Amino acid sequence: PPRLSGGRARRLILASLVTAALLFAPGAGGVPGDTTPPVVTINIVGTLGSNGWYRSNVTVNWSYFDPESVIIGTAGCDARTLSVDTPGTELTCTATTDALTTTVRRTFKVDKTAPEVGSAAERPPNASGWYTTPVTVSFSATDAMSGVASCSSARYGGPDNAAASVAGSCSDIAGNVTSAALSFKYDATPASLSAVTKKLGKRSVQLMWRPSADTRLVEVLRAPGRHGEGQTVLYLGTGTTFLDTGLVVGRAYQYRVTAIDEAANRSEHTINVIATGALLSPVPGARVPAPPHLVWTTVKGASYYNLQLVRGRKVLSVWPVRARFQLQQTWRFNGRRYRLRPGLYRWYVWPGLGRRSASKYGGLLGSSTFVVAK
Repeated sequence: PPRLSGGRARRLILASLVTAALLFAPGAGGVPGDTTPPVVTINIVGTLGSNGWYRSNVTVNWSYFDPESVIIGTAGCDARTLSVDTPGTELTCTATTDALTTTVRRTFKVDKTAPEVGSAAERPPNASGWYTTPVTVSFSATDAMSGVASCSSARYGGPDNAAASVAGSCSDIAGNVTSAALSFKYDATPASLSAVTKKLGKRSVQLMWRPSADTRLVEVLRAPGRHGEGQTVLYLGTGTTFLDTGLVVGRAYQYRVTAIDEAANRSEHTINVIATGALLSPVPGARVPAPPHLVWTTVKGASYYNLQLVRGRKVLSVWPVRARFQLQQTWRFNGRRYRLRPGLYRWYVWPGLGRRSASKYGGLLGSSTFVVAK
């Protein structure tokens, strides 16, 4: 190439330097033909819940660069922290070179508040604040921001507990969860009675029982009842015995002795009685498969008794000193042997006073019957 004069060469070098300075100085357009926009990235710090919601404070940091050109401007790219619940807050970052712009937008939903939860049983207690049959407990909630997603329910059927509890929870759409519990009293096991017995007396019966520790009351109901009633509650209390008097001899009575606990659970025993007079056993009209043990009431001042047995005619007369006599399968009376055969027998008892040789008797205690079964 031709050699340049010194002045001309200096002018050419100066022009080249000015052009370069214009092209590459800050604020210049960069590399000619740059078609790649700036790169904008987002860095998020926070707890992501469900359905696009955050469950904590959210801190957003932006970064931006362009590998070929100079970033000449930004907007909205400062660090930002969202600390208040929001149904949707949009954050943007815009980065600009001489000719190209990139804008990144992101919407944040924040719900840091768990739902408020309540609980309720499906029905009121059965009695006295106690549940005695299985019960379902349901949980419900309110949530002011993201809304309620779901709530649980549970069914309780034991064990017995004066402080039973059912636990449950509700969650909101953001994934916050609140747990709760409902406490109540539960007792499905009735109180009980043991050693329930009876003792017959003259036109009376004494009922006896032994209650369990959780028995609060004992009820005695009789049918037929008093004063023409079909049934009557004769007793309601905390004792262990009850005497019913004024019974009609030969009449059948049914007693229901019931234990009641604090939860009003009931456990019942049934006792059937045929009322007797002074002659206690067998009860009037009883069917006996074997020779019966005859029992009557003790008479004050009696030193012996005269017992007579009749089957069509008198077949036995004896003088026991106690108010009982065991009949045998065979016996002798007035020189004749008798056998206890099937059929109806009637028996009578008189109290003997003083020496037997005096033959002094009180009034007839009573008479009763029994039937020897075939």
